[in-house]
Amino acid sequence: MAKKVKTIPATLDLFKQEPILKVKKRKTAGYARVSTFSEEQATSYESQMDYYKNYIENRPDWEFVGMYSDEGISATNTKRRDGFRQMIQDALEGKIDLIITKSVSRFARNTVDSLQIVRRLKDKGVEVYFEKENIWTLDAKGELLITIMSSLAQEESRSISENTTWGRRKQFASGKGSIAFSRFLGYDKDFRINEEEAKTVKLIYKLYISGYSAYAISKELMKRGLKTATGLTKWHSSTILSILRNEKYKGDALWQKSYITDFLQKKSKINEGEIPQYYVEEHHAPIVSPEEFDFVQAEMNRRKKENKAHGSSIFSHKIKCGNCGAWYSPVVWHSNDRFKRKIYRCVDKYKTKGEPCKSPHFTEEEIKRIFLKALNSFVKIKKDVRLEVQSMIEMFCTTATLEIEKNDAEDELENLSKKMYSMIKKNAKVAQNQEEYLEIEASVRNEYIKLNNRIKELEENIMERNNRKVVLENFIKSLDYLDGEITEFSEELWVGLLDYIIIKDKSHCTVVFKGGSKLDV
Repeated sequence: MAKKVKTIPATLDLFKQEPILKVKKRKTAGYARVSTFSEEQATSYESQMDYYKNYIENRPDWEFVGMYSDEGISATNTKRRDGFRQMIQDALEGKIDLIITKSVSRFARNTVDSLQIVRRLKDKGVEVYFEKENIWTLDAKGELLITIMSSLAQEESRSISENTTWGRRKQFASGKGSIAFSRFLGYDKDFRINEEEAKTVKLIYKLYISGYSAYAISKELMKRGLKTATGLTKWHSSTILSILRNEKYKGDALWQKSYITDFLQKKSKINEGEIPQYYVEEHHAPIVSPEEFDFVQAEMNRRKKENKAHGSSIFSHKIKCGNCGAWYSPVVWHSNDRFKRKIYRCVDKYKTKGEPCKSPHFTEEEIKRIFLKALNSFVKIKKDVRLEVQSMIEMFCTTATLEIEKNDAEDELENLSKKMYSMIKKNAKVAQNQEEYLEIEASVRNEYIKLNNRIKELEENIMERNNRKVVLENFIKSLDYLDGEITEFSEELWVGLLDYIIIKDKSHCTVVFKGGSKLDV
Protein backbone atom coordinates (compact mmCIF):
# COMPACT_ATOMS: atom_id res chain seq x y z
CA MET A 1 0.00 0.00 0.00
CA ALA A 2 1.45 3.32 -1.08
CA LYS A 3 2.26 5.75 1.67
CA LYS A 4 0.43 9.03 1.66
CA VAL A 5 2.62 12.08 2.01
CA LYS A 6 0.94 15.35 2.86
CA THR A 7 2.88 18.52 2.30
CA ILE A 8 2.38 21.21 4.88
CA PRO A 9 3.36 24.45 3.15
CA ALA A 10 5.58 26.98 4.87
CA THR A 11 3.69 29.79 6.44
CA LEU A 12 6.61 31.89 7.66
CA ASP A 13 9.25 33.71 5.68
CA LEU A 14 12.61 31.97 6.22
CA PHE A 15 14.45 35.22 6.92
CA LYS A 16 11.88 37.58 8.39
CA GLN A 17 9.72 35.08 10.28
CA GLU A 18 6.62 36.83 8.98
CA PRO A 19 3.49 35.13 7.49
CA ILE A 20 4.09 34.34 3.80
CA LEU A 21 0.56 35.24 2.82
CA LYS A 22 0.78 38.54 4.59
CA VAL A 23 0.64 41.27 1.99
CA LYS A 24 3.45 43.73 2.66
CA LYS A 25 5.38 45.97 0.31
CA ARG A 26 9.16 45.50 0.32
CA LYS A 27 11.05 48.62 1.31
CA THR A 28 13.22 49.12 -1.76
CA ALA A 29 16.20 51.37 -2.41
CA GLY A 30 18.33 52.01 -5.49
CA TYR A 31 22.10 52.39 -5.68
CA ALA A 32 23.96 54.26 -8.43
CA ARG A 33 27.66 54.93 -8.89
CA VAL A 34 30.04 56.36 -11.49
CA SER A 35 33.81 56.42 -11.01
CA THR A 36 34.75 59.76 -12.63
CA PHE A 37 33.52 63.34 -12.79
CA SER A 38 33.51 63.48 -16.59
CA GLU A 39 30.51 64.99 -18.41
CA GLU A 40 29.72 61.63 -20.01
CA GLN A 41 29.78 59.83 -16.68
CA ALA A 42 27.72 62.55 -15.04
CA THR A 43 24.97 61.92 -17.58
CA SER A 44 25.16 58.18 -16.82
CA TYR A 45 24.92 58.92 -13.11
CA GLU A 46 21.80 61.06 -13.47
CA SER A 47 20.23 58.46 -15.76
CA GLN A 48 20.83 55.70 -13.21
CA MET A 49 19.24 57.79 -10.46
CA ASP A 50 16.10 58.59 -12.51
CA TYR A 51 15.78 55.08 -13.93
CA TYR A 52 15.81 53.24 -10.60
CA LYS A 53 13.53 55.71 -8.91
CA ASN A 54 10.89 55.24 -11.62
CA TYR A 55 11.56 51.50 -11.82
CA ILE A 56 10.88 51.01 -8.09
CA GLU A 57 7.89 53.34 -7.89
CA ASN A 58 6.13 51.50 -10.75
CA ARG A 59 6.16 48.19 -8.85
CA PRO A 60 3.02 47.74 -6.70
CA ASP A 61 4.81 45.31 -4.35
CA TRP A 62 7.71 47.67 -3.70
CA GLU A 63 7.88 50.78 -1.56
CA PHE A 64 10.47 53.33 -2.69
CA VAL A 65 12.53 54.42 0.34
CA GLY A 66 15.23 56.39 -1.47
CA MET A 67 18.26 56.46 -3.73
CA TYR A 68 21.85 56.04 -2.51
CA SER A 69 24.75 57.10 -4.65
CA ASP A 70 28.46 57.77 -4.95
CA GLU A 71 29.83 60.06 -7.63
CA GLY A 72 33.45 60.08 -8.75
CA ILE A 73 34.50 57.21 -6.45
CA SER A 74 36.38 54.10 -7.53
CA ALA A 75 34.84 50.81 -6.41
CA THR A 76 37.86 48.64 -5.68
CA ASN A 77 36.98 48.92 -2.00
CA THR A 78 34.09 50.39 -0.03
CA LYS A 79 35.98 52.52 2.52
CA ARG A 80 35.58 55.86 0.71
CA ARG A 81 32.03 55.29 -0.53
CA ASP A 82 29.89 57.23 1.95
CA GLY A 83 26.60 56.64 0.10
CA PHE A 84 27.22 52.90 -0.11
CA ARG A 85 28.16 52.58 3.56
CA GLN A 86 25.07 54.53 4.63
CA MET A 87 22.85 52.28 2.50
CA ILE A 88 24.28 49.10 4.07
CA GLN A 89 23.89 50.58 7.56
CA ASP A 90 20.24 51.48 6.89
CA ALA A 91 19.58 47.99 5.48
CA LEU A 92 21.07 46.30 8.55
CA GLU A 93 18.89 48.52 10.77
CA GLY A 94 15.75 47.25 8.99
CA LYS A 95 15.04 50.38 6.93
CA ILE A 96 15.55 48.53 3.59
CA ASP A 97 14.34 45.09 2.43
CA LEU A 98 15.61 45.15 -1.15
CA ILE A 99 18.48 46.95 -2.92
CA ILE A 100 18.40 47.43 -6.69
CA THR A 101 21.62 48.17 -8.57
CA LYS A 102 22.86 47.99 -12.15
CA SER A 103 25.52 45.29 -11.90
CA VAL A 104 27.99 43.47 -9.67
CA SER A 105 30.79 45.79 -10.84
CA ARG A 106 28.75 48.84 -9.75
CA PHE A 107 28.32 47.27 -6.33
CA ALA A 108 31.99 46.34 -5.68
CA ARG A 109 35.02 45.18 -7.66
CA ASN A 110 36.38 43.36 -4.65
CA THR A 111 35.23 39.73 -4.33
CA VAL A 112 35.74 39.63 -0.58
CA ASP A 113 33.77 42.87 -0.05
CA SER A 114 30.91 41.67 -2.27
CA LEU A 115 30.49 38.32 -0.57
CA GLN A 116 30.87 39.64 2.97
CA ILE A 117 28.33 42.41 2.43
CA VAL A 118 25.84 40.15 0.61
CA ARG A 119 26.06 37.56 3.42
CA ARG A 120 25.59 40.22 6.14
CA LEU A 121 22.52 41.51 4.32
CA LYS A 122 21.25 37.97 3.73
CA ASP A 123 21.43 37.22 7.48
CA LYS A 124 19.07 40.16 8.01
CA GLY A 125 16.74 39.07 5.23
CA VAL A 126 17.83 41.91 2.92
CA GLU A 127 18.09 41.02 -0.77
CA VAL A 128 20.20 42.62 -3.50
CA TYR A 129 19.11 42.50 -7.14
CA PHE A 130 21.78 42.94 -9.82
CA GLU A 131 19.75 43.87 -12.89
CA LYS A 132 22.35 43.29 -15.62
CA GLU A 133 23.25 39.77 -14.43
CA ASN A 134 19.67 39.02 -13.21
CA ILE A 135 20.97 37.84 -9.84
CA TRP A 136 18.76 37.77 -6.73
CA THR A 137 20.96 37.17 -3.70
CA LEU A 138 18.31 35.29 -1.69
CA ASP A 139 18.01 32.82 -4.56
CA ALA A 140 19.84 29.52 -4.03
CA LYS A 141 22.06 30.18 -7.06
CA GLY A 142 22.72 33.79 -6.05
CA GLU A 143 25.90 33.31 -4.00
CA LEU A 144 27.58 31.12 -6.62
CA LEU A 145 26.77 33.57 -9.38
CA ILE A 146 27.89 36.62 -7.41
CA THR A 147 31.18 34.88 -6.54
CA ILE A 148 31.88 34.31 -10.23
CA MET A 149 30.81 37.79 -11.30
CA SER A 150 32.71 39.52 -8.49
CA SER A 151 35.88 37.61 -9.35
CA LEU A 152 35.57 38.71 -12.96
CA ALA A 153 35.00 42.31 -11.88
CA GLN A 154 38.03 42.15 -9.56
CA GLU A 155 40.20 40.84 -12.38
CA GLU A 156 38.93 43.64 -14.60
CA SER A 157 39.92 46.17 -11.93
CA ARG A 158 43.41 44.64 -11.67
CA SER A 159 43.82 44.81 -15.44
CA ILE A 160 42.68 48.46 -15.52
CA SER A 161 45.11 49.31 -12.70
CA GLU A 162 48.05 47.65 -14.48
CA ASN A 163 47.23 49.31 -17.79
CA THR A 164 46.91 52.71 -16.11
CA THR A 165 50.24 52.22 -14.31
CA TRP A 166 51.94 51.15 -17.54
CA GLY A 167 50.52 54.17 -19.37
CA ARG A 168 51.72 56.57 -16.66
CA ARG A 169 55.22 55.08 -16.71
CA LYS A 170 55.39 55.48 -20.48
CA GLN A 171 54.44 59.14 -19.98
CA PHE A 172 57.14 59.58 -17.32
CA ALA A 173 59.77 57.95 -19.53
CA SER A 174 58.97 60.47 -22.27
CA GLY A 175 59.24 63.41 -19.85
CA LYS A 176 55.51 63.98 -19.43
CA GLY A 177 53.44 63.90 -16.28
CA SER A 178 50.87 65.64 -14.15
CA ILE A 179 50.57 66.86 -10.58
CA ALA A 180 47.72 67.07 -8.09
CA PHE A 181 46.97 70.75 -8.70
CA SER A 182 44.28 70.85 -6.04
CA ARG A 183 46.99 70.60 -3.39
CA PHE A 184 50.12 71.93 -5.11
CA LEU A 185 51.01 75.42 -3.97
CA GLY A 186 52.21 77.83 -6.63
CA TYR A 187 50.99 76.10 -9.80
CA ASP A 188 47.71 75.77 -11.65
CA LYS A 189 46.88 73.21 -14.32
CA ASP A 190 49.51 72.51 -17.00
CA PHE A 191 52.20 73.93 -14.69
CA ARG A 192 51.06 77.50 -15.11
CA ILE A 193 52.45 79.65 -12.29
CA ASN A 194 49.81 80.98 -9.89
CA GLU A 195 51.32 84.41 -9.23
CA GLU A 196 49.58 84.96 -5.88
CA GLU A 197 50.54 81.55 -4.49
CA ALA A 198 54.04 81.88 -5.96
CA LYS A 199 54.61 84.89 -3.65
CA THR A 200 54.07 82.58 -0.66
CA VAL A 201 56.51 80.00 -2.07
CA LYS A 202 59.19 82.67 -2.63
CA LEU A 203 58.64 83.99 0.90
CA ILE A 204 59.14 80.49 2.35
CA TYR A 205 62.48 80.14 0.56
CA LYS A 206 63.57 83.67 1.55
CA LEU A 207 62.76 83.12 5.22
CA TYR A 208 64.60 79.81 5.31
CA ILE A 209 67.70 81.31 3.68
CA SER A 210 67.48 84.13 6.24
CA GLY A 211 67.84 81.62 9.06
CA TYR A 212 64.24 80.79 9.96
CA SER A 213 63.40 77.20 10.89
CA ALA A 214 60.50 75.37 9.24
CA TYR A 215 58.50 75.82 12.46
CA ALA A 216 59.27 79.55 12.60
CA ILE A 217 58.24 79.92 8.94
CA SER A 218 54.91 78.20 9.62
CA LYS A 219 54.27 80.65 12.50
CA GLU A 220 55.18 83.64 10.31
CA LEU A 221 52.84 82.51 7.50
CA MET A 222 49.96 82.08 9.95
CA LYS A 223 50.73 85.49 11.42
CA ARG A 224 50.42 87.00 7.94
CA GLY A 225 47.19 85.09 7.23
CA LEU A 226 48.62 83.33 4.18
CA LYS A 227 46.83 80.20 2.96
CA THR A 228 48.03 76.69 2.16
CA ALA A 229 47.37 74.94 -1.15
CA THR A 230 44.11 73.60 0.28
CA GLY A 231 42.95 77.06 1.41
CA LEU A 232 43.71 76.61 5.12
CA THR A 233 45.44 79.20 7.30
CA LYS A 234 47.09 76.62 9.56
CA TRP A 235 50.60 75.65 8.47
CA HIS A 236 52.75 72.74 9.64
CA SER A 237 56.52 72.32 9.66
CA SER A 238 56.17 69.21 7.49
CA THR A 239 54.38 71.26 4.80
CA ILE A 240 57.18 73.85 4.80
CA LEU A 241 59.86 71.17 4.52
CA SER A 242 58.07 69.44 1.63
CA ILE A 243 57.93 72.77 -0.27
CA LEU A 244 61.62 73.40 0.40
CA ARG A 245 62.58 69.92 -0.84
CA ASN A 246 60.34 69.80 -3.93
CA GLU A 247 62.39 70.05 -7.11
CA LYS A 248 59.33 71.22 -9.08
CA TYR A 249 59.79 74.73 -7.65
CA LYS A 250 63.03 75.09 -9.62
CA GLY A 251 61.34 73.89 -12.81
CA ASP A 252 62.40 70.23 -12.72
CA ALA A 253 60.22 67.18 -12.16
CA LEU A 254 60.92 63.81 -10.52
CA TRP A 255 58.28 61.24 -11.41
CA GLN A 256 57.31 58.12 -9.49
CA LYS A 257 58.32 59.16 -5.99
CA SER A 258 55.79 56.59 -4.77
CA TYR A 259 53.84 53.71 -6.27
CA ILE A 260 50.71 51.60 -5.64
CA THR A 261 51.47 48.26 -3.97
CA ASP A 262 47.87 47.00 -3.65
CA PHE A 263 45.38 47.90 -6.38
CA LEU A 264 42.43 46.82 -4.22
CA GLN A 265 43.26 48.84 -1.11
CA LYS A 266 45.02 51.63 -3.07
CA LYS A 267 48.01 51.33 -0.72
CA SER A 268 51.01 53.35 -1.79
CA LYS A 269 54.68 53.20 -0.79
CA ILE A 270 57.58 55.61 -1.11
CA ASN A 271 59.79 54.48 -3.97
CA GLU A 272 63.13 53.49 -2.48
CA GLY A 273 64.50 51.97 -5.67
CA GLU A 274 61.92 49.23 -6.23
CA ILE A 275 60.76 50.77 -9.54
CA PRO A 276 62.38 53.27 -11.96
CA GLN A 277 62.20 57.02 -11.40
CA TYR A 278 62.38 59.70 -14.08
CA TYR A 279 64.02 63.11 -13.57
CA VAL A 280 63.17 65.79 -16.13
CA GLU A 281 65.21 69.00 -16.14
CA GLU A 282 63.63 72.33 -17.20
CA HIS A 283 60.23 70.68 -17.37
CA HIS A 284 58.28 73.86 -16.63
CA ALA A 285 58.70 77.49 -15.52
CA PRO A 286 60.41 77.76 -12.11
CA ILE A 287 59.18 79.78 -9.14
CA VAL A 288 62.62 79.95 -7.50
CA SER A 289 65.95 79.93 -9.32
CA PRO A 290 67.92 76.65 -9.50
CA GLU A 291 70.74 78.39 -7.61
CA GLU A 292 68.38 79.42 -4.81
CA PHE A 293 66.89 75.92 -4.63
CA ASP A 294 70.33 74.26 -4.53
CA PHE A 295 71.47 76.68 -1.82
CA VAL A 296 68.45 75.73 0.31
CA GLN A 297 69.23 72.01 -0.10
CA ALA A 298 72.83 72.64 0.96
CA GLU A 299 71.67 74.72 3.92
CA MET A 300 69.19 72.01 4.99
CA ASN A 301 71.95 69.40 4.91
CA ARG A 302 74.30 71.69 6.81
CA ARG A 303 71.76 72.36 9.55
CA LYS A 304 70.98 68.66 9.84
CA LYS A 305 74.68 67.76 10.06
CA GLU A 306 75.36 70.45 12.66
CA ASN A 307 72.09 69.69 14.45
CA LYS A 308 70.90 73.27 13.94
CA ALA A 309 67.17 73.74 13.59
CA HIS A 310 67.66 77.52 13.46
CA GLY A 311 65.04 79.82 14.84
CA SER A 312 62.67 82.64 14.08
CA SER A 313 65.29 85.29 13.36
CA ILE A 314 68.27 85.80 11.07
CA PHE A 315 70.33 86.09 14.27
CA SER A 316 69.37 82.61 15.50
CA HIS A 317 72.32 80.17 15.61
CA LYS A 318 74.66 82.90 14.39
CA ILE A 319 76.04 83.99 17.75
CA LYS A 320 78.22 81.55 19.68
CA CYS A 321 79.37 81.88 23.28
CA GLY A 322 83.17 82.07 23.45
CA ASN A 323 83.20 80.77 27.03
CA CYS A 324 81.04 77.60 26.94
CA GLY A 325 80.43 77.09 23.20
CA ALA A 326 76.61 77.28 23.38
CA TRP A 327 74.51 79.33 20.94
CA TYR A 328 72.84 82.62 21.78
CA SER A 329 69.04 82.80 21.70
CA PRO A 330 66.56 85.72 21.98
CA VAL A 331 65.10 86.68 25.36
CA VAL A 332 62.42 89.34 25.92
CA TRP A 333 62.99 91.70 28.84
CA HIS A 334 60.18 93.70 30.47
CA SER A 335 57.57 91.97 28.29
CA ASN A 336 54.68 93.67 30.11
CA ASP A 337 55.81 97.27 30.31
CA ARG A 338 57.05 100.14 28.17
CA PHE A 339 60.70 99.08 28.64
CA LYS A 340 60.13 95.90 26.66
CA ARG A 341 63.07 94.89 24.47
CA LYS A 342 64.65 91.79 22.96
CA ILE A 343 68.20 90.77 23.78
CA TYR A 344 70.38 87.78 22.85
CA ARG A 345 72.25 85.75 25.45
CA CYS A 346 73.89 82.33 25.90
CA VAL A 347 71.26 79.57 26.17
CA ASP A 348 73.37 77.85 28.86
CA LYS A 349 73.97 81.01 30.88
CA TYR A 350 72.10 79.64 33.91
CA LYS A 351 72.59 75.93 33.16
CA THR A 352 75.01 75.45 36.07
CA LYS A 353 73.32 76.47 39.33
CA GLY A 354 75.19 79.21 41.16
CA GLU A 355 77.76 79.59 38.36
CA PRO A 356 76.21 81.48 35.45
CA CYS A 357 78.13 81.78 32.20
CA LYS A 358 80.06 85.05 32.14
CA SER A 359 79.31 85.85 28.49
CA PRO A 360 77.45 89.18 28.06
CA HIS A 361 74.11 89.78 26.40
CA PHE A 362 73.74 91.79 23.18
CA THR A 363 70.96 93.69 21.50
CA GLU A 364 70.26 93.33 17.78
CA GLU A 365 71.72 96.79 17.17
CA GLU A 366 74.95 95.82 18.90
CA ILE A 367 75.19 92.63 16.81
CA LYS A 368 74.63 94.64 13.63
CA ARG A 369 77.40 97.08 14.57
CA ILE A 370 79.83 94.20 15.18
CA PHE A 371 79.04 92.74 11.77
CA LEU A 372 79.36 96.11 9.96
CA LYS A 373 82.73 96.76 11.61
CA ALA A 374 84.01 93.32 10.51
CA LEU A 375 82.53 93.78 7.05
CA ASN A 376 84.36 97.04 6.42
CA SER A 377 87.61 95.43 7.49
CA PHE A 378 86.78 92.50 5.25
CA VAL A 379 86.40 94.76 2.20
CA LYS A 380 90.13 95.51 2.33
CA ILE A 381 91.07 91.86 1.84
CA LYS A 382 88.16 91.07 -0.51
CA LYS A 383 90.31 90.18 -3.54
CA ASP A 384 92.60 87.85 -1.59
CA VAL A 385 89.63 86.13 0.06
CA ARG A 386 87.90 85.66 -3.29
CA LEU A 387 90.96 84.00 -4.79
CA GLU A 388 91.35 81.81 -1.69
CA VAL A 389 87.69 80.67 -1.80
CA GLN A 390 87.86 80.02 -5.55
CA SER A 391 90.95 77.88 -4.91
CA MET A 392 89.05 75.99 -2.17
CA ILE A 393 86.23 75.22 -4.62
CA GLU A 394 88.68 73.86 -7.20
CA MET A 395 90.67 71.82 -4.67
CA PHE A 396 88.04 70.48 -2.27
CA CYS A 397 84.69 70.60 -4.09
CA THR A 398 85.41 68.68 -7.29
CA THR A 399 83.60 65.36 -7.60
CA ALA A 400 84.90 63.97 -10.91
CA THR A 401 87.18 61.35 -9.29
CA LEU A 402 84.48 60.29 -6.85
CA GLU A 403 81.91 60.03 -9.67
CA ILE A 404 84.23 57.73 -11.67
CA GLU A 405 84.83 55.52 -8.64
CA LYS A 406 81.10 55.41 -7.91
CA ASN A 407 80.23 54.40 -11.50
CA ASP A 408 82.89 51.67 -11.47
CA ALA A 409 81.61 50.40 -8.12
CA GLU A 410 78.02 50.31 -9.41
CA ASP A 411 79.11 48.27 -12.45
CA GLU A 412 80.98 45.85 -10.19
CA LEU A 413 77.95 45.62 -7.90
CA GLU A 414 75.74 44.68 -10.84
CA ASN A 415 78.22 41.96 -11.84
CA LEU A 416 78.21 40.60 -8.29
CA SER A 417 74.42 40.58 -8.31
CA LYS A 418 74.40 38.57 -11.55
CA LYS A 419 77.03 36.21 -10.12
CA MET A 420 74.93 35.66 -7.00
CA TYR A 421 71.80 34.97 -9.05
CA SER A 422 73.66 32.52 -11.27
CA MET A 423 75.05 30.66 -8.23
CA ILE A 424 71.62 30.32 -6.62
CA LYS A 425 70.05 29.16 -9.88
CA LYS A 426 72.79 26.57 -10.45
CA ASN A 427 72.54 25.29 -6.87
CA ALA A 428 68.82 24.73 -7.33
CA LYS A 429 69.38 22.58 -10.42
CA VAL A 430 72.75 20.86 -9.86
CA ALA A 431 73.72 18.77 -6.83
CA GLN A 432 76.89 20.10 -5.19
CA ASN A 433 78.69 20.21 -1.87
CA GLN A 434 76.55 22.59 0.22
CA GLU A 435 79.30 23.51 2.66
CA GLU A 436 81.52 24.67 -0.18
CA TYR A 437 78.60 26.40 -1.87
CA LEU A 438 77.57 28.27 1.29
CA GLU A 439 81.16 29.35 1.91
CA ILE A 440 81.49 30.79 -1.61
CA GLU A 441 78.03 32.38 -1.40
CA ALA A 442 78.91 34.02 1.94
CA SER A 443 82.12 35.40 0.43
CA VAL A 444 80.28 36.90 -2.56
CA ARG A 445 77.52 38.25 -0.31
CA ASN A 446 80.04 39.95 2.01
CA GLU A 447 81.79 41.47 -0.98
CA TYR A 448 78.41 42.75 -2.21
CA ILE A 449 77.59 44.33 1.17
CA LYS A 450 81.05 45.92 1.43
CA LEU A 451 80.81 47.37 -2.08
CA ASN A 452 77.28 48.63 -1.49
CA ASN A 453 78.40 50.42 1.68
CA ARG A 454 81.26 52.01 -0.25
CA ILE A 455 78.81 53.31 -2.88
CA LYS A 456 76.70 54.89 -0.12
CA GLU A 457 79.84 56.47 1.34
CA LEU A 458 80.82 57.88 -2.07
CA GLU A 459 77.32 59.28 -2.58
CA GLU A 460 77.49 61.05 0.79
CA ASN A 461 80.93 62.48 -0.05
CA ILE A 462 79.71 63.70 -3.45
CA MET A 463 76.66 65.33 -1.87
CA GLU A 464 78.78 66.95 0.84
CA ARG A 465 81.21 68.40 -1.73
CA ASN A 466 78.37 69.66 -3.94
CA ASN A 467 76.70 71.29 -0.93
CA ARG A 468 79.97 72.92 0.08
CA LYS A 469 80.44 74.17 -3.47
CA VAL A 470 76.98 75.77 -3.50
CA VAL A 471 77.67 77.53 -0.18
CA LEU A 472 81.05 78.87 -1.32
CA GLU A 473 79.76 79.97 -4.73
CA ASN A 474 76.98 81.93 -3.04
CA PHE A 475 79.59 83.37 -0.69
CA ILE A 476 81.56 84.68 -3.70
CA LYS A 477 78.38 86.20 -5.18
CA SER A 478 77.71 88.02 -1.92
CA LEU A 479 81.39 89.05 -1.73
CA ASP A 480 81.12 90.69 -5.14
CA TYR A 481 78.48 93.07 -3.72
CA LEU A 482 81.04 94.58 -1.34
CA ASP A 483 82.34 97.86 -2.68
CA GLY A 484 83.56 100.73 -0.55
CA GLU A 485 82.42 101.47 3.00
CA ILE A 486 79.26 99.64 4.19
CA THR A 487 77.14 101.98 6.32
CA GLU A 488 73.86 100.09 6.61
CA PHE A 489 73.13 96.58 7.82
CA SER A 490 72.12 94.22 4.99
CA GLU A 491 70.24 90.95 5.60
CA GLU A 492 71.49 89.63 2.25
CA LEU A 493 75.14 90.18 3.21
CA TRP A 494 74.55 88.78 6.70
CA VAL A 495 73.02 85.58 5.29
CA GLY A 496 75.40 85.30 2.34
CA LEU A 497 78.75 86.03 4.06
CA LEU A 498 78.51 85.27 7.77
CA ASP A 499 79.01 81.82 9.26
CA TYR A 500 78.84 82.87 12.93
CA ILE A 501 80.19 85.32 15.54
CA ILE A 502 82.08 84.17 18.64
CA ILE A 503 81.57 86.40 21.69
CA LYS A 504 83.80 86.29 24.79
CA ASP A 505 83.06 89.71 26.17
CA LYS A 506 81.81 93.12 25.05
CA SER A 507 85.19 94.13 23.69
CA HIS A 508 86.35 90.84 22.18
CA CYS A 509 84.44 89.22 19.31
CA THR A 510 85.56 87.03 16.42
CA VAL A 511 83.58 87.13 13.15
CA VAL A 512 83.84 83.89 11.15
CA PHE A 513 82.92 84.17 7.46
CA LYS A 514 81.66 81.26 5.33
CA GLY A 515 84.88 81.08 3.34
CA GLY A 516 86.77 80.35 6.54
CA SER A 517 88.22 83.83 7.07
CA LYS A 518 88.20 85.20 10.65
CA LEU A 519 88.37 88.79 11.88
CA ASP A 520 88.71 90.00 15.47
CA VAL A 521 86.70 93.11 16.25
